[in-house]
Amino acid sequence: MRYVILGASASGVNCAKTIRELDPNGQITMVSGDENIYSRCMLHHVIGEKRSIEEINFVKKIFSQNYKIDWMKKVKAIGLNIRDKKVALDNGKILEYDKLLIATGSSSFIPPVKNLREGKEIYGLRNIEDAIRIKEKAKKAESVVVLGGGLVGIDAITGLLEHDLKVSLVEMSDRILPMQLDRRAASKYERLFEKEGAKIYTSVGAEEVVLDEENRVKAVRLSDGRLIDCELIVVATGVRPNVDFIEDNTIVIDRGIVINSRGETNIKDVYAAGDVTGKSPIWPLAVKQGIVAAHNMVGKSKKAEKSFSLRNSMNFLGLQTVSLGLIEAPNDSYHVSIEEYGDSYKKMIHRDGIIYGAVVQGDISYCGVLTHLIKNRLNISHIEKDIFDINYSDFFRLKENGEYEYSV
Repeated sequence: MRYVILGASASGVNCAKTIRELDPNGQITMVSGDENIYSRCMLHHVIGEKRSIEEINFVKKIFSQNYKIDWMKKVKAIGLNIRDKKVALDNGKILEYDKLLIATGSSSFIPPVKNLREGKEIYGLRNIEDAIRIKEKAKKAESVVVLGGGLVGIDAITGLLEHDLKVSLVEMSDRILPMQLDRRAASKYERLFEKEGAKIYTSVGAEEVVLDEENRVKAVRLSDGRLIDCELIVVATGVRPNVDFIEDNTIVIDRGIVINSRGETNIKDVYAAGDVTGKSPIWPLAVKQGIVAAHNMVGKSKKAEKSFSLRNSMNFLGLQTVSLGLIEAPNDSYHVSIEEYGDSYKKMIHRDGIIYGAVVQGDISYCGVLTHLIKNRLNISHIEKDIFDINYSDFFRLKENGEYEYSV
């Protein structure tokens, strides 16, 4: 069996490893534009010079040898012939496959802000080359503006604060990390970053990039008229799936490649996983998608678990936070319970005895219980305790013979 995997990040690597474990004799070819395997979640450590590219590698150096994988580095797919099952590469080679996984990830989306696409010293943050370029420019610049306050944007300012320059962040929402955190949890991070010297602008967008005669960045003009001087811009306003090599009207794409619970696309023997699917861009999901696709590629039926929105876990400037499920009540039929003490903040969104979401910041020891309750939609109406005091012991009972049994 000939397996071809396009991409060597979380989903591609885990797919390759799983295929080899399930099929010791199959031919596995992995194609990647990168020369190294590394965690994109840790690129900010490279920017801040806390770690090298070798130190953010999540596999052993002899990974490809150990798993008998033919890894084609610094090569990209430029065409896909689904009828003849062939992939055209930019090095002129053609790969034939029996099963194909598309895990080509995504690229930074540069929004149509005036001069943003034309200016020099403007970078996205999606790969190691971006991180290295940003790091080198940060050493020479006096000021930088990061556009976008999601996870990538916050990663960027975390790394940039390690350099001696003025750091500003612009976010259109009323808070940073708007997809992960509520206003109260986000404000704690905002205060921490501002204490470290960053300037946070929320509820405002970039209207224009001011350039000099050589098209180099001079400043960013905000939608409210304010001007932020800078010599470097990092764009973290969203991503686009890397699907340019796929012909129109072949594989179904809707903000990403559409897959079913088995990782299958609408084309027989073609699978997809990771950021290219346009799903929630978190590492654990990409890993699971790669593993599920691998099972089905070797003929062992496996479905992804029931969708559960683990928004993310984060630890910026020493403050740990986890958000699970809903972070805001959808309507008045939901109840919101809040507990705060010291640096700890806990918020539960629940209705009719079922918890649908939570934000836990500071002391995150309660997250294991919460994950179980939210993921499985367990009804806690029968438990006569404060919602913040519930633990695993509340779901076990003692049988007549002295044994414990799980009881919901």
